Amino acid sequence: MNDDAKLSRRGFARTAGATSLAVPAFVSARALGREEQAAAGERITLGFIGMGTMNRYHLTTLLRRPEVQVLAVCDCDTKRRENAQKTVDDHYNKQTSKGRESAHCRAYNDFRDLLKRTDIDAVVIATPDHWHAIQIIEACKAGKDIYCEKPLTLTIHEAKVVIDAVRKSARVLQTGSQQRTEFDGKFRTACEYVRSGRLGRILTVHAGLGGPSHPCNLPAEPMEPGLDWELWLGPAPQRPYHSTLSPRGVHKHFPAWRNYQEYSGGGMTDFGAHHFDIAQWGLGRDESGPYHVQPPDDEKAERGVRYWYDDGVELVHGGPSGVTFMGTIGMIHVDRDKLTSMPAEILKRPLEKKDVRMPRAKSHHDDWLECIKTRKDPIAHVEVGARSVTVCHLGNLAYWHRQVLYWDPDAWQLNNGLEAQSEIVHTPMGEGIVVKAIPLDRERRDPWQLPEI
Repeated sequence: MNDDAKLSRRGFARTAGATSLAVPAFVSARALGREEQAAAGERITLGFIGMGTMNRYHLTTLLRRPEVQVLAVCDCDTKRRENAQKTVDDHYNKQTSKGRESAHCRAYNDFRDLLKRTDIDAVVIATPDHWHAIQIIEACKAGKDIYCEKPLTLTIHEAKVVIDAVRKSARVLQTGSQQRTEFDGKFRTACEYVRSGRLGRILTVHAGLGGPSHPCNLPAEPMEPGLDWELWLGPAPQRPYHSTLSPRGVHKHFPAWRNYQEYSGGGMTDFGAHHFDIAQWGLGRDESGPYHVQPPDDEKAERGVRYWYDDGVELVHGGPSGVTFMGTIGMIHVDRDKLTSMPAEILKRPLEKKDVRMPRAKSHHDDWLECIKTRKDPIAHVEVGARSVTVCHLGNLAYWHRQVLYWDPDAWQLNNGLEAQSEIVHTPMGEGIVVKAIPLDRERRDPWQLPEI
């Protein structure tokens, strides 16, 4: 048996119609007489795509899970790829003395080679944003379940396409919006109080986070061997190498490619995919979104975009870090290190049985792995990630084009589907303005077009 055929979970339903089939229960570690590990053939086998700082965290965390076996890693930087491979092999070599089978981790330059492996059940994607949609769709076509870091996509069009791909292939996708499960449940608690009416009718929500991205104007730099720059760029426009975009080797920071439009949406998508996500969760808008988006009056301002929902709730880009819900009888502010209310008595009064309770999980990884077994939707499933990133993208479009936007979240259409370059429309206040058609997608370099689903 070759390396690529080892350790596949026997009997796992991995076809496109997996949700309609009976999925055998996993053999428990206790039943095997070993509390610390599951049988080799019953482990969830994983591949990791993009071995930067975030995926090294996912890798080291999931390596400790006894029901998981890591079979492959992928990165277009040789040093990152080999470092991740060594991390996996060293970990499993230490486990052989404890009764676990030795295993060799394969390392790939091209994610497509990893996805060809039939013995890999699921992949963890943590590449730059401009790669996410293509890699998600290809993973779906290969029958893999997916954990993809936020922001889920680079464009609004991609957000709708990945929903369709995941649903059509019956895959389990968890978006890396960890605030729904981590940070001692602060964000979940805030949303439960909001959804239970403890603030009265919600009037305004503030999301404190960074601004939009800008076109990349970095100069060319010489590049040492070991990085497949063409593969790093992929669908993005051709440009010379610069270390700001892909620092060489193993580093401990989050590179600044996220500041540039060609690869990401800046702070609007970086932390917007966290804080706008919590705003959507607290407002009960996981399958919807705002209808009206207005840029700030100051054309140079990079805070101040305002969104309106169909019930009159206003969402504002700006304010203290985190999310602030303001209602008719009080306010709740939540961030990763705080949860406060005004008046303080709001949070002091415990929730009751009749109040709204949000989904719970031990961790974001636990939720994903459990849903791979049960074939249920995880807490931050594909539509959650797609709808939240669309809020981010709408804000960026308002900043970039300095124009009022009218969004139809049901039809996934901007400006009511206007096809003309410009047309007079009327705002809810009645005044007529010129609205220019704005594309919801980007051009991609060949051969990296969105795959057919």
